[in-house]
Amino acid sequence: MLEIVNLDQKINKKEWKARSPVLRQRLYDLEKAAFDVGMPTIVIFEGWDAAGKGTCVQTLTSRLDPRGFTVWPIRAARTYEQKRPWLWRFWNKLPNYGHMAIFDRSWYGRVTVERVEYALPQRDLMRAYSDIVDFERLIALDGYVIAKFFLHIAREEQARRFKNIKKDPLESWRLEDEDWERHRNYKLWYQVYEEMLERTDTSFGPWTIVEATNRWFMLDKVYRTLIAAMEARLAELDAVPPVISEAEAQGEEEIGA
Repeated sequence: MLEIVNLDQKINKKEWKARSPVLRQRLYDLEKAAFDVGMPTIVIFEGWDAAGKGTCVQTLTSRLDPRGFTVWPIRAARTYEQKRPWLWRFWNKLPNYGHMAIFDRSWYGRVTVERVEYALPQRDLMRAYSDIVDFERLIALDGYVIAKFFLHIAREEQARRFKNIKKDPLESWRLEDEDWERHRNYKLWYQVYEEMLERTDTSFGPWTIVEATNRWFMLDKVYRTLIAAMEARLAELDAVPPVISEAEAQGEEEIGA
């Protein structure tokens, strides 16, 4: 899947600034409509280190009603979580009906990080793939919208970003030895991500590969994909809110600034 992606796609900042008020307002309206009809939404961000997951989360939530969403930054399971079935901690983070949960990394760490860095046995790896598909199928049948984004950048672009982070005294703390180690093993991680995408891309939980070389293109694609997914489900519920004009969206943006 990754080999056919054109990582050179881009739009300029001026284009993004012209489009963003409409996209932000539309997502805000969809958030409210989802709340009114009790439609839960899950947004997942996976991808390469320094690809822009944090940027996407920050931008998406900047104009949403904070009462309607929760952001979950996922790290390694804690000791007490390791004593329960591995998906237990994610079941507990599912949003209430009508709410949205945004995952900065997710249950896919089981088949990526744990596979590579903790030598997850092959039997457990195959079981984890089945668990993930069954989990997503179950919550989709319960009415959840599932939007999964994989942010993709080339090895050279990742190296460039790492070097820029390292030079910035306010940002260098983010860069750890393990990030460089993963970068050195880019080809291995590439294969791991390819298998993850192929085995877990389903009709009820499709992956969207986002070309993340250009920030503005990345944000535009994430917004449009999430909006389309929420609109499609709301249409089934006969609850799609009307589209407002660009001038109205710009006015709302200025009021909320």
